[in-house]
Amino acid sequence: MMSQFVSISLEELVAQASLLTRVDRKYIVPRADLAELAADLDPDTRVLEINGVRGFGYESVYFDTPERTSYWMAARPRRRRFKVRTRTYLDSSESYLEVKTRGSRSTTVKERIEYRPSDRRVLTAEGLEYAESTLAATGIDGVDVRRLEPVLTTRYTRTTLFIPFSQSRATIDVDLEWVTDDDHRLVLPDMAIVETKSGSRASAVDRILWAHGHRPATISKYATGLAALDPQLAANKWSRILRTQFDRPLQSKDHHVCV
Repeated sequence: MMSQFVSISLEELVAQASLLTRVDRKYIVPRADLAELAADLDPDTRVLEINGVRGFGYESVYFDTPERTSYWMAARPRRRRFKVRTRTYLDSSESYLEVKTRGSRSTTVKERIEYRPSDRRVLTAEGLEYAESTLAATGIDGVDVRRLEPVLTTRYTRTTLFIPFSQSRATIDVDLEWVTDDDHRLVLPDMAIVETKSGSRASAVDRILWAHGHRPATISKYATGLAALDPQLAANKWSRILRTQFDRPLQSKDHHVCV
């Protein structure tokens, strides 16, 4: 994918556009439309390449309480909310424990530590301590991290773009798969999720997507995927996407939040 663009190394990408504090905008795009969108990108766009590979396998394991505290914070939505997950880069067998929080002005802050791939489905003592201290530091209280358990695994193939002019990034995720802890599975081979990552202003990739009729979508790989696989959860703000993209029928409780 994106073979017409010059590559960029991981070291260069991190140095020029790490963007751990950023505004994320997500778009649901038919996979068949990606070539048309790529044709409008700045010719100076660069594509992350490692050892000759440009599409990388990702696996994320999301942790939540039995009451689905993280899910409901997103469903309400709360101004401050969180996700705790492990992320494994399948091509390099590297894993991290990540804590993502949503702060003021819709900015997302992601902090992480290195993690053993063999522990990616558990929260070790070190992981629990890290999650607890990170949530406390961002003003999110009342979450007993000891009750967090693996709830949902997502897998996909990601291509990462760097746009030098705006120092912004975009990712394109395909081969999308969601699996619950009790092995219910959802696979959407014809869908791509494009995510732009920039400062407060829209990036050039956002404007290209808008020009092609795509608008930011209210979607969370964790929350939307979990709602698609668990009909007992109220869909809330994801109702339209779940009906049109995930084929989940509308239920009466999808109109309101039930906790």
